Amino acid sequence: MNFISYETSQNMLELLQVNSSKFERVPLSDALDRILAEDIVAKYNDPQFPTASMDGYAVKHADLELGELIVLGDNPAGNNEQRIVNEGECIKTFTGSKMPEGADTLIQIENVTYEDGKITINESVNFGSSVRPVGESYRAGDVLIKKGTKLGFAEIGVLAGLNQVMVKVSLRPRVAVIATGSEIVDLGEHSDNPAQIRSSNNYTLEALFKQAGAEVIQLGTAPDDKKSLLLAFENAINSADIVVSTGGVSVGDYDFVKDIVPSLGASVVFKGVAMKPGRHVMVAQRDEKFILALPGFPYSSTVTAILYALPLISKMLGQAKPYEIIAAKLQEDFNKRSSFTEFTTCNVVVEDGEFFVNFQDKKLGSSAILTNMLGNSGLMITGEDDRDLLAGTFVSVILL
Repeated sequence: MNFISYETSQNMLELLQVNSSKFERVPLSDALDRILAEDIVAKYNDPQFPTASMDGYAVKHADLELGELIVLGDNPAGNNEQRIVNEGECIKTFTGSKMPEGADTLIQIENVTYEDGKITINESVNFGSSVRPVGESYRAGDVLIKKGTKLGFAEIGVLAGLNQVMVKVSLRPRVAVIATGSEIVDLGEHSDNPAQIRSSNNYTLEALFKQAGAEVIQLGTAPDDKKSLLLAFENAINSADIVVSTGGVSVGDYDFVKDIVPSLGASVVFKGVAMKPGRHVMVAQRDEKFILALPGFPYSSTVTAILYALPLISKMLGQAKPYEIIAAKLQEDFNKRSSFTEFTTCNVVVEDGEFFVNFQDKKLGSSAILTNMLGNSGLMITGEDDRDLLAGTFVSVILL
């Protein structure tokens, strides 16, 4: 079997035409963790007028040399202050209040003594002290939140400040997940056969895709039977934008998925990538929908889902990239095990602002060891041309 390079497979994936224009409007309270489908542009300055940032007295800075000022009264927050501060006068002004006309400085309460309608200046302040200028937070026309941003607490707060009742967000792509194999037993199912194994792939991938912003259709398990598999895949592709299956893509007698996919009317984009793990991965397309047939081992299916499913989900959501790749320094020697592009779980640590990787407690073995991805892990990438690497070498790492 001929394998294409990992780089070629990623280029082919990038060239796939994906509909990223689907959106919906949701209430702000439901927008957390959704992907913004439009730029948020400020329509006005914030603040729109000079504003007190502390409790104190609004004064003309030049008047502080007088030593004593007449207090005209109070200016609480929310008050549309209309009085004008003239020479020798001040107005008691509270945090968040509009600064009165004529005043250019706020002297804090702690810096004065009040008595009989006047304040005595005990300690002066700089010009403009404790006054928020117009547009301190943002100016009209500023792009405050860019399209493709995942909305977190800060974005929600800014949108609330803009009185954004409804938010335009990308429609969640629907991803159907199927675990194939007669040896697989779904959660909750009883089996007296010790040769069968409990399904985990479909639940691992469901969590992974939900974290990426997708809506997941959990289809459970399907046995190694062509008729059953065909029905399961037909149901999946009619229900979802992306169908992701695990198992049945290798060269065994019971690996039927690779034969089922073309019979669905899907065109195979590529099958077989020179990578470890997951070299039998297959990507196919039918109209605007995609089928990703991944290996059955838990580690292999998870790695290939990260590398091939997440970019498609990301593109459908209008995001720039599905994950972050960093440069990190090896803290120990690394022995490469194949001539393929390898993805190796590693521990990611930060010391003095620099990323490092090591392999402490990471087990060597088959592609079934999903526990290697627990903790603060990453996927270290080594290319086809790489050989054994010495400690101190910089490597690329996908942050999980």
